[in-house]
Amino acid sequence: MTVTAIDVFAHVLPPKFYQEMLQLEPRLPQMYPFITQPLLSDLVKRQQYFDGQINQVISNVNLNPEDYTTPDKALALCRQGNDELAELVLANQPMFLKAIAMLPLNNISGALELLTTQIAPRKEFCGIQLFTRALGKSIADESFYPVFAKAHELGIPIWLHPIFDERKPDNNIVFSWEYELTQAMYDLVKSELFTKLPQIKIIVHHAGGMVPYFAERIAHILPPKQASDFKRFYVDTAILGNPKALELAVAYYGADHVLFGTDAPLGITPAGAGQALLAALDETDLSLEVREKILHENFEKMIVGDQT
Repeated sequence: MTVTAIDVFAHVLPPKFYQEMLQLEPRLPQMYPFITQPLLSDLVKRQQYFDGQINQVISNVNLNPEDYTTPDKALALCRQGNDELAELVLANQPMFLKAIAMLPLNNISGALELLTTQIAPRKEFCGIQLFTRALGKSIADESFYPVFAKAHELGIPIWLHPIFDERKPDNNIVFSWEYELTQAMYDLVKSELFTKLPQIKIIVHHAGGMVPYFAERIAHILPPKQASDFKRFYVDTAILGNPKALELAVAYYGADHVLFGTDAPLGITPAGAGQALLAALDETDLSLEVREKILHENFEKMIVGDQT
């Protein structure tokens, strides 16, 4: 199959999983208006916008069972939601290529079980999604370390997505998530994660937040090992365009650590920023070789056995 691009950060809202979540919290659409985007769940309509150019790696939009229910119920919901994600991949090829699985971080033993028995063995999955904070704590908190260690042991990459820090009174969709990503990256670096787990792969949404813009502050203020560890992250291109910002991300992280990601179907109506980002990459000064790495080769190299 000829691939133009692989969108590594595309979202869905699995319909059956969503109905279960609504039973737990009926106010979810009012609390998080972005989940009402129709193409998150209406995949028949979403197929109408698929032009064969961009294959999508799907992950659940920000609804985490651990925030609404008991550890046992959260485990059951994640297991069910992961099965549904896998079904969506199989039912919507070639639009959907792979899925990113959910884990219940209020049930660490259950999360490790899912990694071992549900996620690692199934070809529909290529990673897990974690969030910048969980249960009121930074994702770098030592209580979550077993999840990183098991993912490292199994060779499963981690997709890092932001959430709002509820301690803050001024969260907003434009700037807050970029800060949350940056702070989580800092916390992970300080935890010496990359020393403990040298082969860990973490893909950070939204081009790594603020990090590339503050590269010199990082280099001059932090110890050298911490500063260098920031470049161990992988990042996507989900910044809705902006050729110069894309060039900066590549300059900082390196061409091998940037992957095409759009946040589809969010960001630009009606179906996301895919075409805008393809156009932005064409406007950069990046070579064709580098753009091909970003568009699909880096993902194909990362995911062993990928059939694209």
